[in-house]
Amino acid sequence: MKIALFQTSLAWENPKSNRTFIEEYFINEDEEFDLFVLPEMFTTGFSMNPENVAEEMNGETISWMKSLAIKKDCAVCGSLVVSENNSFYNRFIFVHPNRKIDFYNKRHLFSLAGEHQKYSKGTSKVIIEYKDWKICPQVCYDLRFPAFSRNHENYDLLLYVANWPKPRTNAWDILLKARAVENLCYVVGVNRIGLDENNHEYIGHSQVIDELGNQILNAEENTGVFIVELDKNKMLETRNKLNFLNDKDDFEIIV
Repeated sequence: MKIALFQTSLAWENPKSNRTFIEEYFINEDEEFDLFVLPEMFTTGFSMNPENVAEEMNGETISWMKSLAIKKDCAVCGSLVVSENNSFYNRFIFVHPNRKIDFYNKRHLFSLAGEHQKYSKGTSKVIIEYKDWKICPQVCYDLRFPAFSRNHENYDLLLYVANWPKPRTNAWDILLKARAVENLCYVVGVNRIGLDENNHEYIGHSQVIDELGNQILNAEENTGVFIVELDKNKMLETRNKLNFLNDKDDFEIIV
């Protein structure tokens, strides 16, 4: 499967501007891909003003994602602010080429920024099936909590979208590798770049890691679409040979 990571700066709380900018890169990319991955809150930046920017599931951005998926016959995903049942969610949206939607609500809300006071947390782990791949979506701060992402489902790809700030880039780099090694799977992390309205700086480091912790791609601080082809058979051969997941602990997560 070919995955396109889009690393970009984001216009603050301006969905139309962000959609226009993203679409230009999407349309002008000549190489084909199966999945196009956008950062966390890609329409707004990491906003704690959900009442001003939230959209519904039948809103403009998800309709736009469907149109992109149809144009290039690929899946499109990323997180945005969604309003539902009088609550706000930092919701990972996965749009299939046939317009089917899967979604995951961010489980671990970033209390340091007050996210837990503005958003409702997710309660369910989600596994998305696409092109014979099992994908586990996660959002930013989820990266710090390995119990929730533990590979009990034999998923193939652990996918993080983020607004991960510069001062903690070292943790981002380390933890992405750790999640790959402990779960014997590919890990893809897509982060943003640039400054936000709160003067927080982001330097990207979007990357792809294989099941042994080897870095296949690091976008460093660059804007652009970065395409990597993942080899599921190779990953499964390694997993079957080492069998580390057979010895994992069983536990229950209280939601």
